[in-house]
Amino acid sequence: MQRVFKEVGTLDKKCYEMYHMSEDLLMEHAALGLKAALPKERKRILIVAGVGNNGADGIALARLIHPYHDSALYIPDGVKSQMAKLQLKRAQAIGVNIVEKIEGSFDVIVDALFGSGLSRPLDSSSEELIMILNEMQAYKLSCDIPSGINLEGQIMSKTPFLAHKTVTMGALKEALFADNVKDYVGEIVCVDLGVDSALYEDESDTFLLEKSDMKLPYRLLQNTHKGHFGHLAVIAGLKQGAAVLAAKAALAFGAGLVTVVENEPYVIPPELMSSSSHPENTSAFCIGMGLGNAYDDEYLAQFLTYHDKPMLVDADLFYNAIMIDVLKRKSLVITPHPKEFVALLKLTGIADISIEELQQRRFFYAREFSKNYLEVVLLLKGANTLIAHQNKTYIQALGSSLLSKGGSGDVLGGLIAGLLAQGYAPLDAAITGTLAHALSAKNFSKNSYALTPDDLIEGVKCL
Repeated sequence: MQRVFKEVGTLDKKCYEMYHMSEDLLMEHAALGLKAALPKERKRILIVAGVGNNGADGIALARLIHPYHDSALYIPDGVKSQMAKLQLKRAQAIGVNIVEKIEGSFDVIVDALFGSGLSRPLDSSSEELIMILNEMQAYKLSCDIPSGINLEGQIMSKTPFLAHKTVTMGALKEALFADNVKDYVGEIVCVDLGVDSALYEDESDTFLLEKSDMKLPYRLLQNTHKGHFGHLAVIAGLKQGAAVLAAKAALAFGAGLVTVVENEPYVIPPELMSSSSHPENTSAFCIGMGLGNAYDDEYLAQFLTYHDKPMLVDADLFYNAIMIDVLKRKSLVITPHPKEFVALLKLTGIADISIEELQQRRFFYAREFSKNYLEVVLLLKGANTLIAHQNKTYIQALGSSLLSKGGSGDVLGGLIAGLLAQGYAPLDAAITGTLAHALSAKNFSKNSYALTPDDLIEGVKCL
């Protein structure tokens, strides 16, 4: 996993004070990183630079690629920062092609307008410029953060710059992983600014998960039986198909035994077991998906708080006041989507907000919840899944719209619960489960609209 930071100004300052590096030196490395990120087939390149240091990075890039490429530098509002003025003087000295307006077509457009320094909504002329750039048929590269997005990951324009790739400077920034901006940042590349990331970065409480963080439940011992790999009880509700999907996912992900606890008779696949009550040797529980009002609150309250085995809770339970007591139990993973999480925030008295406000500040509210319930592992679903636990936040950014299909969340719950049944710690189960879920979809080779829950389950078998 990689560290992620809210801002990197303090890290730049460390370079100045501890490593005797200048702002100029860091900027040269930023420009070199931009140059390296340009596509190999780059014929005509347009660099659009702003008034500050983000613009200065773009102007430095224009100097580095001149005269070997057919490039044009466009500075619509002039320059203001000292570094931008210095970089412009250097560019002018070597004859960089500085244009007064955008004319003709380009193969590559580099956005160096605002970056992470944006602190206000864009004015109308900047809005219009970005719309023109977005409409141009070209490969689009953003410097640090696409213009129109601020350091909170909030969209400050009608339409931010639509990048194919974002080259962020020094360290990964939290803003790049907000759900609202996923369609604008494209591929994210982080470049060093003259020192290795191990020297540049400080400690962080936020991390980007990678494929290598997935710890699959491989079976290394041979003298075993099915009981060695846990027994998951999935509590079915009104929509029993949701519980069956979760159960099938858990079985495919290594659980030795899986029982669907039925409230009414239902046709269960032969590889699963069914019962009207949970087995005595249950090692973990999975409840919530498709539950509805199949059980009265008194029964649910007793069931959810009495058992001390690891438990995954999902879906309908997040609207029920009994969750206030459930959140006090240990070894608990909860997996709400945004609407459910908003309900849970209100239920617990943490916040009374809209879904839109949550999506604007997902990191903040996930952390607020986690501060109040340190022992709970929160997995907040979204375009980028957030896992919050004991004041640390983990970002799973490998998901895609393929997963926007009914039943996908049930499969995710089953994957995590299956790992809980096998003895995984709740945080480890959440991390491995969400990575497996996302990578199964990523490996799907058919049309993007065609993925089904059963395809996801098949996919985890081949990771």
